[in-house]
Amino acid sequence: MKKILITLVSLFAFATVGMADPVITFEKTEHDFGTFSEDNPIQKCVFTFTNTGDAPLVINQAVASCGCTVPKYTKTPIRPGETGTINVTYSGKGKMPAHFRKTITVHSNAKPEMVRLYIAGNMTEGKR
Repeated sequence: MKKILITLVSLFAFATVGMADPVITFEKTEHDFGTFSEDNPIQKCVFTFTNTGDAPLVINQAVASCGCTVPKYTKTPIRPGETGTINVTYSGKGKMPAHFRKTITVHSNAKPEMVRLYIAGNMTEGKR
C-alpha cells in the first residue's frame, strides 16, 4: 500500500511540474485620453503586457465594445519574460461630442484567459 501511495504522489508531483502556464500581466488596464476636440477625433494609445508565466503566451483575439474602437495586437507567441502590445485607436469622427468609455476584451491562452481593458475620454465641440 505504501508503494502505491508513494508512486501516486510521485506521479502527481511530476505531472504538476510539467504543467506550464503563460501569465499575462498588463502595465495598465485603463487609459484616459482626457479632453480633446472633435477637430482631432482620432486618439491612440498602447497597452503593454508581459508574459510573466513559464510557457509561450498567445493572444487569440482582442474585441472592442463598438466599431469606433479598433485594437491591433501582437500576433506571434510571446515567450516567458517578453512583452507584447495592444494598440488601440479610437475614432470620434461623426460622433456627438461627449464623454465616452469603451471596453476591449482580450482573450488568450494565459491566466487569466480574459482581460478587459478600458479607454475613456471627453470629446468636446470643435471650432467651426
